[in-house]
Amino acid sequence: MGFVIVLAAALTGTVVVVGFYSLGLKMLVRAGRVPVVSPATFTDAITVLTAAEIKSAEKKAAKAARKNPLSPLQKRIAQFAAYGCFAVCAASVLFGIYLIVPALHG
Repeated sequence: MGFVIVLAAALTGTVVVVGFYSLGLKMLVRAGRVPVVSPATFTDAITVLTAAEIKSAEKKAAKAARKNPLSPLQKRIAQFAAYGCFAVCAASVLFGIYLIVPALHG
């Protein structure tokens, strides 16, 4: 029975974290704040994207932000909703750590 409880808790935690994180990203895009992530640089000067590709991605993000049909108030609400979703993710992870750490000492 303990295995089933741990399985259910792990699945629930995964769904909460992944679901709210993806919803938070969607709300950020709705707010006009498209996250542009710079490429990782590896050893031996291997890069994932060229400088031209990064510039192109930034231009596309700026164009998408200009085409946003939402009013400034709606954008601000979407931004706060995104931050709320990320807070739920963080709280879920911290709660999971809270559940695990006392079990290690007891």
